[in-house]
Amino acid sequence: MRIEYTEEQRLIHETTRGFAAREIRPHARGWDAAGVFPTALVPRLAALGLWGMTIPQEYGGSGLDMVGIALAIEALAWGDGGVALAVASHNSLCAGHIVLRGTEAQKRAYLPRLASGASLGAWALTEPGSGSDAGALATRAGRRRKRWVLNGTKVFVTQGSVAGVYVFMARTDPGAGHGGISAFIVEQGTPGLRVGKHEDKLGVRSSDTAEVILEDCEVSGDQMLGAPGEGYRDALRVLEGGRIGIGAMALGLGRAALEASVAYARERRAFGQPIAEFQAIQWMLADMATELDAAELLVMEAAARAAAGLSYLLQGSMAKLYASEAASRAAARAVQVHGGYGLVKDYVVERIYRDVKLCEIGEGTSEVQRMLIAREVLR
Repeated sequence: MRIEYTEEQRLIHETTRGFAAREIRPHARGWDAAGVFPTALVPRLAALGLWGMTIPQEYGGSGLDMVGIALAIEALAWGDGGVALAVASHNSLCAGHIVLRGTEAQKRAYLPRLASGASLGAWALTEPGSGSDAGALATRAGRRRKRWVLNGTKVFVTQGSVAGVYVFMARTDPGAGHGGISAFIVEQGTPGLRVGKHEDKLGVRSSDTAEVILEDCEVSGDQMLGAPGEGYRDALRVLEGGRIGIGAMALGLGRAALEASVAYARERRAFGQPIAEFQAIQWMLADMATELDAAELLVMEAAARAAAGLSYLLQGSMAKLYASEAASRAAARAVQVHGGYGLVKDYVVERIYRDVKLCEIGEGTSEVQRMLIAREVLR
């Protein structure tokens, strides 16, 4: 049976999909070609409450449950993967971490700005020498009287050059392993924080991705987010929610690939008939539709568990793993259905094919998800 969404959840999806059709899809090719973040879109997304989906209403957010958030991200990804990634990372990672571990003062100071889109959020964990092995990060935070001084380099930071609020993970106790990592909130414009290289990416090119460098970046003691030494543990919890967002993003990209392929197969003629009449094409479409429906069930099961306050580590990893790989297969089949036109930028499937690869890497690679799933199964 298919999932039964509430009236509010259906409205969220329909409204966001309509917005994506009007405001995102017509411009996505241009944003992709330029490789720039569409800053003009920020206030329009804010008007729909999409920057504050994970933020409680008391701090100016929409306060949506995880099912509603997943539906919104899926609809945005149907329009453009880069925009969906920007909204998902802002909500799940930066804002989500502050919601999870922020003090009341921190929430009052930062969440309203993030919810309104006045400040975009970035979350900086990955470094040149630590990706999947996040606990090997080298960024340091040392005491200077009652303040902290941060030094290090973060890479692949989404919103890296456009964020107003950053959350950094840094090592505060070099001898304590994972237990020596803490999190800090740092605002744009803080002396010692500067943007480095902008990444020229394969896909999701409308999402801003940059290196961020900390050089004797001094912040007050009350900028620590959460307890000392608990940053790594909290980061893992934040990533759990982020995986649902990436799964939803993959689902939206996969749906867009399927829709484009169905439309093309009905229109394109070969040997005197639409190619939709050929079994080879039909079987590719059938596999795409089947796998994407299965992905939806996994993503929404994880989202529903999160909304209900239940554990979803296993379900989130399964959803992210399966949805990202199913969507990648769907994109590859979509290019095949389109034949030579699938390689041409005039057709959306070419961009989807590039965008969807991020979903198998971000918020934990497919290999990491298999490790987490196996660990839970064997427990």
